[in-house]
Amino acid sequence: MSPRKAAVLRDGGGGQSLREHLISAAERLIALRGTVGLTVRDIAREAQVADGVLYNHFAGKEELLALALHAHVQTVERELGELPGKAGSGTVEANLHVYLTHGVALHTAILPAFAGLLGRPEVLALFAGMPSPVGDGLGLRAHLAGYLRTEQDLGRIAQGVSVEAAATMIVGACHELVLPPMLFDPTATSVQVPPGFVDDLVAIVMNGLRPVRTT
Repeated sequence: MSPRKAAVLRDGGGGQSLREHLISAAERLIALRGTVGLTVRDIAREAQVADGVLYNHFAGKEELLALALHAHVQTVERELGELPGKAGSGTVEANLHVYLTHGVALHTAILPAFAGLLGRPEVLALFAGMPSPVGDGLGLRAHLAGYLRTEQDLGRIAQGVSVEAAATMIVGACHELVLPPMLFDPTATSVQVPPGFVDDLVAIVMNGLRPVRTT
């Protein structure tokens, strides 16, 4: 007997292929309950297909989970809003605030899904081999470094300083704020940012980036 066609595809499905439908179903489950204990049967039930259908469209459960995780991260970032994309607009300080708050919120939202896969290195390896789902495909640190590099070309950041180091400091701060509490407490759903932390870190970074004014 052939597998039952997914109801959403029978009803039109918005132009999705069955492969895309399965990824969407897995992504919804990851967003709802994380990745711990997520089974093929869970995904099949969410997608309204027979359990074995996914093996006709993916090399295995690992590939489906990696693709669904990638889609989940993209969705989270899209919901957080755009990163500063045009150097020379606003102030560098304000734009760094956006990067830092965006980074903390992003890592807080997606870390539980990654933590649930620490025992599945094959899924994480497949995910790592895909284009970054954040920062317009560059990754948050590379996107920030590119922004700072352009600001440096415009003269709004001091010449000769390492924008790579500044970007690493900011993204590293996001990791430090989010990783320890959420990795060691599986029930944690949010991160407490110390009062004034964002302002203080941006000020420290800007002390190294600000052009020297000559009279």
